[in-house]
Amino acid sequence: MMLAKTFMKSKTIDKWLFLKKFFQNPRDVGSIIPSSNSLTQKMMEHVPWNHVHTLVELGAGTGVFTQAIYDLIRPDAKVAVFEKEEEMRELLKREFDGFHMFTNALELKDSLSSIGVAHADCIVSGLPFANFSRSDREKIIRQVCETLCEGGLFITFQYSLQMKTMLQAAFNEVSISLVPWNIPPAFVYICKKS
Repeated sequence: MMLAKTFMKSKTIDKWLFLKKFFQNPRDVGSIIPSSNSLTQKMMEHVPWNHVHTLVELGAGTGVFTQAIYDLIRPDAKVAVFEKEEEMRELLKREFDGFHMFTNALELKDSLSSIGVAHADCIVSGLPFANFSRSDREKIIRQVCETLCEGGLFITFQYSLQMKTMLQAAFNEVSISLVPWNIPPAFVYICKKS
């Protein structure tokens, strides 16, 4: 499925904001530039758009994936977006008015409960797990598993295979693919709850 036109969002202003935030807090931002169109396409091509009623995005940054979600999601779907960095979150609030915005992925379950969501069909993540403590990684992955409905997908990317063991322990099905046309090259993990 060719979705390339959908993923042309990455504006110059977003790239500068991303770079600025990386230098201010590299632990939370995780990269010097937003995700590439190639990575965005690889992340989004696995989402069963016609069957998704609730979608969650963790670590939205300047909204590269958020824009793709906005373009592809069903009009009756509920979308919750998590972004810790305040300036980026405010930018997302202005651009994606109908989406629910939250601050901290460590509060995933409680945040979704506050908008009447018990389970999500799909969770897409840009969180830099390699920069988190092991306990924070475990807490987020545990909440992702508890929040996903049966057959739901957790789609994330990382710049290494560090998360492979943890994700394989948490999910019955995990497939991994490399996206070389990203800076840096990224591994996309497709995890299915069954």
